[in-house]
Amino acid sequence: MRIGELAKASGIAASPIRFYETVGLIAPRDRTEAGYRCYGDDALHTLEIINHAQAAGFTLSEIRSLLVTSAPDRDWDRPGLLAALHGKAAAIEDLQQRLTRARRQLRRVIADIESKPEDLSCTDNAERIMQQLRLDHSRSKQ
Repeated sequence: MRIGELAKASGIAASPIRFYETVGLIAPRDRTEAGYRCYGDDALHTLEIINHAQAAGFTLSEIRSLLVTSAPDRDWDRPGLLAALHGKAAAIEDLQQRLTRARRQLRRVIADIESKPEDLSCTDNAERIMQQLRLDHSRSKQ
C-alpha cells in the first residue's frame, strides 16, 4: 500500500509516517519506479504499536529501542521490553496518585471558597484557605 493508503488505514497523517520512516521506526517494503513508498501490513501493525506506546507515555526513542526490527542482527529484547513496560506502568501509577492528591486538594479549595462565611471578606477567606494549604503541605512532607 502507498503512503496515502497507509495513512487512511492507520488514522495517522502521511507527514508523521514519513517522520517515523526518517527516524527508523518504519520502512517501506519497496518503492515504485516513480519513487512512491510501498508499505506492507507490517507497517500498519508497527504504526498501531507506536500509537499505543505513545499513548502510554513512551517516547519515540524508547519505542525505537523496543521495536522488533527485521534486521538480522537484532532479536527481540523481551527482558528489556518487560522492564520498560513495568517502569512505564509504575510511572503511570505514580502520576495517578499525584493527580488524585491534586484533585482532592482542588476539591477542598473549591469547597472552602463555596462555603465562605458571610462575615468573612474574600481576601480574608483567601488567606484562610492559603494558610490551610500551607498546613496541609507541611503535614504531607512529614
